[in-house]
Amino acid sequence: MPVDVFPDLTAPTVTILTEGHGMAPEEMESLVTFPLESAINGASNVRRVRSATALGIAVVWVEFDWGTDIFLARQVVAEKLALVGGTLPPQVERPVLAPVSSIMGEILFFAISSDVQDPLALRTAADTVVRRRLLAVAGVSQVTPIGGAERQYQVIAHPDQLRANNISLTALLDAVRGASQNTSAGVYTEGPQEYVLQSVGRVRNPEEIGESVVALRGGRSVLIRDVADVREGGAFKRGEGSRSATPAVIVGVQKQPGANTIELTARLDRELDRLQQELPKGMTIDRKIFRQADFIEVAVDNVVKALRDGGILVIVIVLLFLANLRAAAITLTAMPLSLAATMLVLRSFGATINTMTLGGMAIAIGALVDDAIIDVENVVRRLRENRAKAPDQQRPTAEVVREATLEIRTSIVFATIIIVLVFLPIFGLAGVEGRLLTPLAFAYIVSLLASLVVAIIVTPALCYAFLPHAGSIQRGHDGWLARTLKARFATVLPHALDHPGVVTVTSAALLVVAAVGLARTGTAFLPEFHEGSLTVQANTLPGTSLAKSDEIGRRVEQIMLAEPEVVATARRTGRAELDEHVQGVEAAEIDVGLRETRRPRTELLVALRRGFSTLPGTNVTIGQPISHRIDHMLSGTRANIAVKVFGDDLSTLRRLGERVREAIGRVAGVVDLSLEQQMDVPVVRFVLNRTAIARYGLHASDVGEAIETSFAGATVGRIFDRGTAFDLIVKFDPSNSGDFERIADLPIDTPTSGQVPIRLLADVRREEGPNMILRENVQRRIVISCNVAGRDLGSVIDDIRANIAQSVPMPSGYRVEYGGQFESQQSASRRLAVLFVGVIAGLFMLLVLAFGRARDAVIVMVNLPLALIGGVAGVFLAGGVLSVASMIGFITLFGIATRNGIMLVSHIQHLMSEEGVTAFRQAVERGAHERLVPILMTAMAAGLALIPLAVSGGKTGSEIQTPMAIVILCGLTTSTLLNMVVVPTLYLRYGKPSHAAPAQH
Repeated sequence: MPVDVFPDLTAPTVTILTEGHGMAPEEMESLVTFPLESAINGASNVRRVRSATALGIAVVWVEFDWGTDIFLARQVVAEKLALVGGTLPPQVERPVLAPVSSIMGEILFFAISSDVQDPLALRTAADTVVRRRLLAVAGVSQVTPIGGAERQYQVIAHPDQLRANNISLTALLDAVRGASQNTSAGVYTEGPQEYVLQSVGRVRNPEEIGESVVALRGGRSVLIRDVADVREGGAFKRGEGSRSATPAVIVGVQKQPGANTIELTARLDRELDRLQQELPKGMTIDRKIFRQADFIEVAVDNVVKALRDGGILVIVIVLLFLANLRAAAITLTAMPLSLAATMLVLRSFGATINTMTLGGMAIAIGALVDDAIIDVENVVRRLRENRAKAPDQQRPTAEVVREATLEIRTSIVFATIIIVLVFLPIFGLAGVEGRLLTPLAFAYIVSLLASLVVAIIVTPALCYAFLPHAGSIQRGHDGWLARTLKARFATVLPHALDHPGVVTVTSAALLVVAAVGLARTGTAFLPEFHEGSLTVQANTLPGTSLAKSDEIGRRVEQIMLAEPEVVATARRTGRAELDEHVQGVEAAEIDVGLRETRRPRTELLVALRRGFSTLPGTNVTIGQPISHRIDHMLSGTRANIAVKVFGDDLSTLRRLGERVREAIGRVAGVVDLSLEQQMDVPVVRFVLNRTAIARYGLHASDVGEAIETSFAGATVGRIFDRGTAFDLIVKFDPSNSGDFERIADLPIDTPTSGQVPIRLLADVRREEGPNMILRENVQRRIVISCNVAGRDLGSVIDDIRANIAQSVPMPSGYRVEYGGQFESQQSASRRLAVLFVGVIAGLFMLLVLAFGRARDAVIVMVNLPLALIGGVAGVFLAGGVLSVASMIGFITLFGIATRNGIMLVSHIQHLMSEEGVTAFRQAVERGAHERLVPILMTAMAAGLALIPLAVSGGKTGSEIQTPMAIVILCGLTTSTLLNMVVVPTLYLRYGKPSHAAPAQH
């Protein structure tokens, strides 16, 4: 079975990438982004459309309803793109769909660095060797390198030499374009033989390009090398890479959905080992950056250890109570058989082995023996009673075993059905919480049902085969622990039965305290993960150059590397050429590898934030790789809380965003506060004079091409070198690109007047324009995001709402929405609350069906508030925050607690109906006394088996199960103790059947 850290949490999302070759963000938005959004927004099953538009790039994320087949979703999007593709501007490349991947898809980051090779050689090796080889590995969907210098052939024109030789830019472009071409002349036939005719003119090196003719001047051929330098160089880039504050090429590897991360990483490791041997001398591959496989192995190993340790505790408990190796062995057979059956069922359903499915089995490990415990304990007790009779009154062993099993069969079946019933609301959860917790519930239920089958079929057969001649049966009495507990209980129970008012008032008081405590708990979506690595987002002011941003990013790395926990850092500044994330050169994302030390993680984060605060004009957000991606999927941002302001005017949005940021900044517990970096940046516009252009018989495209070549360069062909094609571009000498006056004097050929300078055809203006435009559901928006530290998520968001409502009134046409983890937490809480009401109703009806009286059902359900008392205490022991995981703990707890009540009340009824006990008080006392050991055994097995999970809160992989385990453990403690006192007391007071004899003292 595939092994992963979590179930697949990816919402079906299709990403559309559109390159605009330097188009301004506003132009890209109106001509590209908006038409794409409008075409896709009405497609079937689309729940949200988000987009980001920046300089020359538009990315649209189309999110479909959960459960939608990703390939069907891609087909729907592709059909919509086919309809709208023809309406896009000609200079825009055709929209393409990004490869299929998942939220957990980035499984590996590694660095290629060298002290010998230059950035050009590093990036060329990454693009032409490493990327190609890794893409050929089965299961890899995308390989994205960033950093170094992308190789290209460059013709660097000199404006002065062009002007001196009276050569226009158009002539130079045409000459370079025609310098490297192969042509076919068809087929030549000579006798019986055919020959293919081919003109080979493709160049192979810069020298051959330079030897091509541009024009004739005075009977002399002016060559390309006379007016330009021809060389290999690095392409203009919008991204940079760094490993541990030194330049490097950072390569990210994404897996295909459904690929086994552990196996795929092993295949990648083998391929990278081979690549390391083949790379040029001095190049090294460093894989100690981010490896999801390491996290998976640690997380799964921690949960497996908790499962193992819980099983050992169950074995100890069963041995102590039964004091009989044969009985204990029979009881414990339920564990391996149930777990094996669960694994087979999970495999048949195509599930993966992950921390959720293993967690479901770990939480169930103690409950797996409960049905077998009840069966074996009852068989042992009945065999002892039969053995104590006179020989002529003893019944056949097979009959005793059969009747003892049938005596409790109905109650254990009903109890198991009730536990399954209380788990059903988990299957009603939607979104990330549903995808995350449903496998846990499924594994738990399958394990429990398997244990029920074992208890019904296997356990009675083993009891008949091995118990009749066991030593404890021959001795005719319980073990030491069971005798001691029964003796103590025999003194406590009568006193409680004699004082029902005291018992009731005490229980009610504890319940009130628990209710008050529950109302004071904080709220959160999921507990904080311990992933063993960090993802740090560092943003400086838009408009900052790549070189300056790279310098700031290096300083951020140095601050982190100064901490002893930090092993290595891998920084990606700006955007990689193949990346679907739109971020400007002012933004950097840094993956940080950590080692464990004695210092708590919270102290490390405080130290890092203190260091980052010394960087002026830089916002730094600290997260973790998987948490960071979950946040991004929930709200489109990389933080716990996202406040979105929607509207049309960009300047108004920015003003409101700044006021919202100030309002959030006044809330205690807010850290990593960040306003989305949407602002105006310096822009140089060449405003074409159409009258002048028409006067000289030119087209606007002629002038635009000249301007493009002046700065970005014009791609005029491809040069093939050892099977790889590299761009051939023409551009001006970078030393002249910053001199607008010299560029403005560049001559352009005209049909009527020879040559004219660009300044006569366009007006050069320095203005401002937006750096990026973000949209959601066809409307512009700006996001203010933050994380939470030192407080619970729910109380912080309540304060944020209040501050914004009080201090930031929204103009007409503008609105605020709140997104992030708290939104999922509230949605899950509401859904669980509604579904749990239905479950309680179903539980009541099942109990009425089992007992025949509503009164008995109500008394059994008293266990729910009794369990709540300890469960609330468990919430406070776990930090005082009620998360979705804690709620699942309460659901599990209520099911187990109800089973204990069923076992008690059903046995009291059995004594009166089948064994002739007519005195009601005697039936209550005897029933409670005889059910003490099995109820304590099942409760302790279910509860103490969770101790390894409960104490492993700081370990990777146990983050979600730990609060669940603490709630169940504490709740079972109170519900079991009070169940043995409160339920008999209430049953004696209110449950007396009409035909029962008067109570006898």
